[in-house]
Amino acid sequence: MRGIFVLAMLVGSLSAARSEDLPIFRIGVMNDQSGLYSDIAGPGSVVAARMAVEDFNPESRGFRVEVIAADHQNKPDVGAAIARKWFDVDRVDAIVDVPTSSVALAVSAVSAEKNKAFLITSAGTSDLTGTACTRNNVHWTYDTWALANSTGRAVVKQGGKSWYFITADYAFGHALERDASEAVKNNGGKILGHALAPFQSGDFSSFVLQAQGSRAQVVAFANSGGDTINSIKQAAEFGLKESGQRLVSLLAFISDVHAIGLQTAQGLMLTEAFYWDLNEGTRAWTQRFAPRNSGRYPTMNQAGTYAAVLHWMKAIDALDKTKARDGGAVVTQMKAMPTDDPLFGKGSIRADGRTIHDLYLFEVKGPGESKAPYDYYKLIDTIPGDQAFRPLAEGRCPFALN
Repeated sequence: MRGIFVLAMLVGSLSAARSEDLPIFRIGVMNDQSGLYSDIAGPGSVVAARMAVEDFNPESRGFRVEVIAADHQNKPDVGAAIARKWFDVDRVDAIVDVPTSSVALAVSAVSAEKNKAFLITSAGTSDLTGTACTRNNVHWTYDTWALANSTGRAVVKQGGKSWYFITADYAFGHALERDASEAVKNNGGKILGHALAPFQSGDFSSFVLQAQGSRAQVVAFANSGGDTINSIKQAAEFGLKESGQRLVSLLAFISDVHAIGLQTAQGLMLTEAFYWDLNEGTRAWTQRFAPRNSGRYPTMNQAGTYAAVLHWMKAIDALDKTKARDGGAVVTQMKAMPTDDPLFGKGSIRADGRTIHDLYLFEVKGPGESKAPYDYYKLIDTIPGDQAFRPLAEGRCPFALN
């Protein structure tokens, strides 16, 4: 028995030593950890990234992956500084998540300069695969063009012809309003005006009153996170729905609906790339995720982080590990391989870095329709991936058109 014990200890020591000798790849989850966007990404995205590493088990494939995290405070200069430190000092190989489009644009520039992979799973601006594209960007989950086109087209076809926007006054909000306005006009609707609300505003009353005064059939919220929650709650307080105006969120998450409550949010239309109750795969993953996220169900951003990190590791596995230090080479490999995971299903990554997968148009249920925790959505329509996202030729990404 003693000989068996000694042999087992020796095997364990050798295994540990071999593990220590494996090349290490580091990925940094950068997002808002405690502020306005912490519920849609935040600590939950870190959980999702670590679950991807556990599920892929890179050590069995000859390399290790470490996940680190930082709070960019929704400030572009802070995000850029973190990215530089990660790449120059901490030997980080890729960055993932990064809500707040202005921060993502800053991090994208640093990632391109340092030739590192940038996996964007929470920022919305479609410019990241358009005029601001780089060969190092992979844009997962959603973008402003896709959300605006899907939601705008559907609402106009249901009779919502005149629109007024309450827009977050920064890059993301401007891009979302721009793309939604184009979709509305292309489908026969018209734009009556907009109100630009400061980012992280606590009081939307003046903007809501302007929207009410416009008498537009549709009041569209081109914002996200806490701004979405506050603006929709205040719109309900001022009775916009009772006066016959339809409320549309151009980017809302299940965490927002949870915070608003079904009584106020019922009837709200929105487009998402993921919902926990879509199929057996999404339900099984959510049952593993929620206990690790303080019981909160996953947003599409957190699901996107899981899927993007999983695909990034598949690309590393397919490359010589020395070449896998080259972020551009890793992204090229990611584009060469079809995407396939339990949350988004099968898809692909285009030349401009846009990940192609289905999107879903939902309507929020009323309180009497919900039968379980987070049972919030009715599926209205599935938009196939090849129709959901902006055509490649319209994006004006210079290298993707060559």
